[in-house]
Amino acid sequence: MPVKNRFAELLPEITAWRRDLHENPEILFETHRTSAIVADKLKEFGCDEIVTGIGRTGVVGVINGKSDSSGKVIGLRADMDALPIHEQTGLDYKSKVDGAMHACGHDGHTAMLLGAAKYLAETRNFDGKVVVIFQPAEEGGGGGKEMCDDGMMERFGIQEVYGMHNWPGRPAGTFAIRPGAFFAATDQFDITIEGKGGHAAKPHETVDSTLVAAHVITALQSIASRNADPVDQIVVSVTSIESSSKAFNVIAQRVDMKGTVRTMSPEMRDLAEDRLKAICTGVAASFGATAEVTYYRGYPCMVNHEDQTAFAADVAKSVSGDCEYAPLVMGGEDFAFMLEERPGAYILVGNGDTASVHHPEYDFNDEAIPAGCSWWAEIVEQRMPAAN
Repeated sequence: MPVKNRFAELLPEITAWRRDLHENPEILFETHRTSAIVADKLKEFGCDEIVTGIGRTGVVGVINGKSDSSGKVIGLRADMDALPIHEQTGLDYKSKVDGAMHACGHDGHTAMLLGAAKYLAETRNFDGKVVVIFQPAEEGGGGGKEMCDDGMMERFGIQEVYGMHNWPGRPAGTFAIRPGAFFAATDQFDITIEGKGGHAAKPHETVDSTLVAAHVITALQSIASRNADPVDQIVVSVTSIESSSKAFNVIAQRVDMKGTVRTMSPEMRDLAEDRLKAICTGVAASFGATAEVTYYRGYPCMVNHEDQTAFAADVAKSVSGDCEYAPLVMGGEDFAFMLEERPGAYILVGNGDTASVHHPEYDFNDEAIPAGCSWWAEIVEQRMPAAN
């Protein structure tokens, strides 16, 4: 694999950074230790500007090239936060924080971007500016949106932005990408079914909220099977159900449900929300119950821009020799907010034959580090080649 020799030399150092982060995971916006380490290292590397506290605990570093005749400014983003999972890897460097774990590889993303920042600050072999973005709260907190809402794009003059995520099941250090819709919009809902509770021996005197909930759960699957165009992607999942009764002989007065809706277009997102509300209220009414629905819009669909995706794929080919066409992903990714603000692209880098992300036995594969760092660096050097 034609990665940059410098990253092969830096691999032990970057691996040590990564494993230290792995031992000390921090959740959502509570990335205080991680953010401090990132800021200290950017200072050590000689970055020209370092700003903390963007998006609460985000960190941004600016590295100037040898020249700036192009006027170009490129952003590179890595996420820093961990997940509320109890680690079960048994590694020497396993999490020291009970109930927190880097189960999605954000420790690897942060370490790779730090490695790229060190190289870019050493060489400065580009014409323009690079902005390295270290983001908190990707795992459900919307840290990307908060950084954008803090004016990050305007403040640093970012014109294009690029992101990366490791991908278990792909050979380590290989790449995959696709233009257009890539990761799904991820919305959440709460449903409360209110019936009439009573004795289980007298169901005729009740309105059984549990029965109503069961019919609602079944009917919600008609959104995908009968309302959505079969060629469109949509997943509706009821993931939690809890009644107000814990007794064997009581028909519950109330049932609370939670779940998610995942879609790949604004039109399907609107349709899903409308149909979910209509089905819940209609089914409940048919049984003499009521349904209260609260629908939360989460991360939007992450859409890769055509030109930047083609460029990112070419860079990946120059690093690994190939870049495959990636499948659609029904998971969410809040890099979507940055891609709504600026053109850019998001790529997958192979993590090898490992446990899947969000699994208690997952671990980022350090063998992917040289390829990931090289891709970051080549994005900058190929997009903003040094002036002659």
